[in-house]
This record gives sequence, structure tokens and C-alpha cells, in this order.
Amino acid sequence: MKPAFELAQVIGRFEVEFVAKHTPNAYIRRTLNAIRHCRTSVLGGHVDKCDSCGHIRISYNSCRNRHCPKCQNTQREAWVESRKQDLIPVPYFHVVFTVPDKLNGLFIRYPVIMYNLLFQSSWQTIQQFSFTRRQSETGMISILHTWGQNLSLHPHVHCVVPGGGVDYKSHWKGVNVSENNKVFLFDVKNLSTVFRGKFIEALKKALPPDKQLVESLYKHNWVAYAKEPFAGADQVIEYLGRYTHKVAISNHRLLSIDENGVTFRWCDYRDNRQKVMTLEGHEFIRRFAQHILPKGFVRIRHYGLLSSSKRELLRELQAAFGIILPVKKERRTWKEICVSHLHYNPDVCPCCGKGRMITIERLLPSRAPPIFITNNENTRSNQH
Repeated sequence: MKPAFELAQVIGRFEVEFVAKHTPNAYIRRTLNAIRHCRTSVLGGHVDKCDSCGHIRISYNSCRNRHCPKCQNTQREAWVESRKQDLIPVPYFHVVFTVPDKLNGLFIRYPVIMYNLLFQSSWQTIQQFSFTRRQSETGMISILHTWGQNLSLHPHVHCVVPGGGVDYKSHWKGVNVSENNKVFLFDVKNLSTVFRGKFIEALKKALPPDKQLVESLYKHNWVAYAKEPFAGADQVIEYLGRYTHKVAISNHRLLSIDENGVTFRWCDYRDNRQKVMTLEGHEFIRRFAQHILPKGFVRIRHYGLLSSSKRELLRELQAAFGIILPVKKERRTWKEICVSHLHYNPDVCPCCGKGRMITIERLLPSRAPPIFITNNENTRSNQH
């Protein structure tokens, strides 16, 4: 179902005020403009006509920006499809590492350094526990999220970690199973303590912080937790699809946009209840803009057995588990992904459901469709 309101509308209505009050840099402004113009005539498009009933559809191009809530579906499905090739039949755990809000100021001023430290420290923690507890090498997929539900800055990484690792003989060593058949990855209190130590020590080398801040960070209880293992490979894939290409806020959470500002729905995890919040327009955009990652920054990373450098070892491990991978397929088009994953065929006429949509004209950026098309009673403007 199409959402009643969109982030693009917020930006279009309040961007001028936001720029005047907060003077964002050129990169943030370009990102906001891309989202605002996504799937509009500004970016150009094409006109399709059904070869059966004559229905005409106008489709405008997407911005393809990774921060745009309208541009993630096919990108997400393509990425998830490629990850299916890397699964092995073992338990997988969802581990989350987060940092105290005392560090938010440093994350705002030095985002690249701080986000890299978050990735680095979380992987080093998992890597150390795997070596010391099981004398094995494990792997990890790590996904950076920077937001809380109310759009506040809340840097954390969601990690998918296989339950076990490969020893020096290239044999798999799995996680321990308790008497009641429950499996555990590592003790979360120990994970939190080691993660805190690694992050602070790395921070002291990268950005020598104030001594008082360091002392307060050591006194603070850091949060790292591991959920129960996924039930199987399908759950791992479902999780990855849900988290990898998320943006700070989806259009479906927007409830209204008016002179009072922007009203949206959010979940307060302190009492696990859905709540409603209203922010001034410029403040809403400011909060959203702090989650625009630095240009070229990689927010999904693969480590250890799941990294590209260990692909050969992973394939040998899969073979040992009896997994036979299909011959490498050609990269599928966005239309093929729509059909197989989103259950929507853009080539089938949405009007008669039988004909095939044929492109009859390309629309240049910022050019309106020809009058004979817009006046045609069979014309419908679509946003694919």
C-alpha cells in the first residue's frame, strides 16, 4: 500500500528552513535533493504502452540513493540473494554492539573514524572470543545503523555470527550445547567488557580524548547482547533482508506533514510501546541528516570466514557439509528480482493483466511527457 506521506514531501516543504538554520554541507544537500526528486520528472523516465489494451504508464526514474526510503527494495533483494551462496548448516546468532551516548559528539565531528572504530572493535571482540574459547576462526557480517526510533543518534552494529569456527586443521568446531539443548555463543557480559576495552584503547590512539571522558566511559556499562540463534537458513536470510538496507525512517511511519511540523510513529523500547512524536520540520530534517553516512562509506562489512579473502576456505567448508552450489549465475536484472522476490512483474500490464508493456518514449530529465500522452484517458503515472 502506498504511504500517505513521504520523506520527499518533508524535504520539499522544510528544506529551505533547514538549510538556513543548520547550514549543511554540499554533500548532505545533494543527498536531500536526490531524495526529494526521486521518481519525479526531474530525473526523467519513460513511457510504456500495453500491446493489448493500449494502457499507457508513465514511470519516472529513481534516485538510487542508499538513504532514500523508496530505493531499497531491489537493491536489498539482490544483495540477499548473493548472500544465500555463503550459508552453512550451523546455528547463526544475532549480536548487537552499541556505544554510550557520551560519544555522540565525537561521532558527529569524526564520523568516519568513529564508525570504523565501531566496526573494528566489534569484530576484534568476536574474533578474540572465537580464538580463546574454541581455538577457531569464525566470521561475521556487520551492518551499521546510526539511528534510534525517534531519529536520535544511536550508533550500533547488527552482526550475524555463525555458531562456531574452523580450527587449524580446517575442521569445523561448533558452539556448545547445554543440558536443555540450548546453544550459546559467548557470555554477553564478558563480550561487553572486552568490547568496551578494545574500543576505548583504539579511541585513545585515533583521537586522544579528554581524560575525564575516558574515565567516565570505563565506568559506564556498555551494551552488547546476543539473541537466541536463528531457527535456520531461511530466518538468517529474512533477518538480513530486514536490516541490511534499512534507512533512518520509512515513509509508512509518517503520519502527517503540516504547519505544526512532522508527526511520525516510533517505538519506545524502554516500555516497548508504539508512540507518536511531532517535530518542527527543520528539526526533523536535521535529525534525519545526521544519519546520512559520509560519501563512499561502507556500511555492510564481511569478516573472517565470510570475507571475500576467505571465499575458497568457505567453499571447502560448504563442501564438507555436503552443500553443492549451483553453477554461478549471471547477475539478474531488477525486473527479474521484482518477479522472483517482490512478486511483481513490471512488464505485465497493470490494467488488463494480459498485455506486455512496451517502452514507446524516453523522457529527458526535467521534461514533462508530451501532451498527447498526458491527455490520453488510458494514461496512469506510476513510480517504479
